Amino acid sequence: MKRFYKEVTVEAADGGFGVRLDGRAIKTVGGRPQVVPTRALAEALAAEWAGQGEAINPAHFVYRDMTDYALDVVTGDPASVAAEILPYAETDTLCYRAEPDEAFAVRQRLMWEPLLADAEVRLGVKFVRVSGIIHKPQPPETLARLKVELDRLNPFELAALRNTASLAASLVIGLAALLPDADLDALWDAANLEEDWQAELWGKDEEALERRGRRAAAFAAAARFAGLAKA
Repeated sequence: MKRFYKEVTVEAADGGFGVRLDGRAIKTVGGRPQVVPTRALAEALAAEWAGQGEAINPAHFVYRDMTDYALDVVTGDPASVAAEILPYAETDTLCYRAEPDEAFAVRQRLMWEPLLADAEVRLGVKFVRVSGIIHKPQPPETLARLKVELDRLNPFELAALRNTASLAASLVIGLAALLPDADLDALWDAANLEEDWQAELWGKDEEALERRGRRAAAFAAAARFAGLAKA
């Protein structure tokens, strides 16, 4: 699509802030007014529009896509979205370890155990650690407590968590990425520990590195999105 606007501005709107293209308000994909809770997020959305060239590239609308999902999908039924995210705790990457006598298990304990232990203290839960690939259920009380944690998130945070948890295959990492002081690089390294271990053993693959870079950027963007919605 050819760029159809010249000026991009941010203005106060009912209940928040919105982007204007040549003075016209933007709507979501679902036809709702695209009004976000903070000026910081609206400015980030405006930057995506302003950064487009003569032809609009939809791939550059990362924040817009998450905003539309938050407004069109999450706002109407946050419980259903939370229910889609919660299963990442049942098969959380950080809980599944190599056999204790394997060298990889040492690396997993060094990188994963601090994150898991911190989550247990912060969230008031207890996770089951599993050696091998056989699934073991997490305690019902852990899942119930995590559900309470998800239910308290606003639609924009849930939209962000849907991305961080799925990209990391870990609800623990996904939630940690939303913390104000999150070390996103360290969290992403933890999420990709097995891939990095294999690369150390067998060498790096350029296509895999490029794919990891794209996924890392998406992970960081989702975490920043959640922060901007609360700024």
